[in-house]
Amino acid sequence: MAAHLYALGTIALWATVASLAVLLKHIPPFLLTGISLLIGSMLALPFILKDKRTWKIPLSTLALGVYGLFGFHFLLFLALRHAPSVEANLVNYLWPLLMVVLAPLFLTGMQLHGMHVAAALLGFAGAVIAILGASQGAIGAGGWAWGYLAALGSAFIWASYSLLTKRVAPFPTAAIGLFGLVSGVLALLCHWALEPAVALSGRDWLLLTAMGLGPLGGAFFLWDKALKLGDARQIGILSYLTPLGSTALLMLVSGRAWSWSVALAAVMIIGAAVLGTRAK
Repeated sequence: MAAHLYALGTIALWATVASLAVLLKHIPPFLLTGISLLIGSMLALPFILKDKRTWKIPLSTLALGVYGLFGFHFLLFLALRHAPSVEANLVNYLWPLLMVVLAPLFLTGMQLHGMHVAAALLGFAGAVIAILGASQGAIGAGGWAWGYLAALGSAFIWASYSLLTKRVAPFPTAAIGLFGLVSGVLALLCHWALEPAVALSGRDWLLLTAMGLGPLGGAFFLWDKALKLGDARQIGILSYLTPLGSTALLMLVSGRAWSWSVALAAVMIIGAAVLGTRAK
């Protein structure tokens, strides 16, 4: 139960990522990623001041953290500006499905049962209905955009990162702050080398702070606790609640009206979450 509560807290924060990214679309992706991750890493400061050993982790573990935090969000932000945001959101939310079906490949002693597969497919179908319903058309309506490849890459990175954290040597949750710090510095170095300089307004800094403290900060700590305490397959299925919340916020930001498709998606996604969390 505790794992599910941590996962639900993460989902609530992650639901804001796409909308915040769209509002900050004018900021180069490396700069957006770097500033947000550095702000989020500061949440680990109280733990570091209490015990500096919490950041003493193997280099391989740090590399995995940078792969997950830096790789996922850079590709996601890239996707949201090079493909229609709602459709890119759909492709990105393949990661809960990948997390469920790839679990037996990444984790020893993990088996995939029929109920897990059924719940995963039901949840993914609900995500498709929610997001395509919000876009008021088919995924191909806006034509092909290479940003879909970035969204697919981000989905694989987050699913594989989430599963691989259960294979490395145990590390304290506070080490997530180190992942964010190193990833943020790397992103800012890439911005300095590859992107044009931009001036940030007061509104930009307010949104970046919200991004850093929420979906690119606090959410990582909650997600790590959920993975440490719970079943990766069940948490992956529960994560299908994220596209519903994310789509609702995108509709609000874009001024789109609610539709029957979103209501149907809500029933399907919540049903999949209940079914998946009861599977053993």
